[in-house]
Amino acid sequence: MQTVHVLAIITAKPGMRERVLDAFRDNVPAVRAEQGCIEYQATIDAEGAGSLQTRVGPDIFVVVEKWASLEALKAHAVAAHMAAYADKVKDMIASRVIHVLTQA
Repeated sequence: MQTVHVLAIITAKPGMRERVLDAFRDNVPAVRAEQGCIEYQATIDAEGAGSLQTRVGPDIFVVVEKWASLEALKAHAVAAHMAAYADKVKDMIASRVIHVLTQA
């Protein structure tokens, strides 16, 4: 089995990012308890990086994930707690882009 990395770029509707992040944080323990979850966290722009970075902006956060296998990721995608989270935030999300990556 090969490790799978995910970058999920979530764009909240203007002014809604913190509310979406609150719902995300509430769901984190259930996700981290899933079989095959190695890493799962929300990230936002770091301060003080200057010209080193390209900022994602005030309405966006990036979920950094690492899964033991593609099968574990697929099970995560259909988990009941993920459906509940999606239902909770659906009216606050403008867009979602998910990159599923593996080692080159």
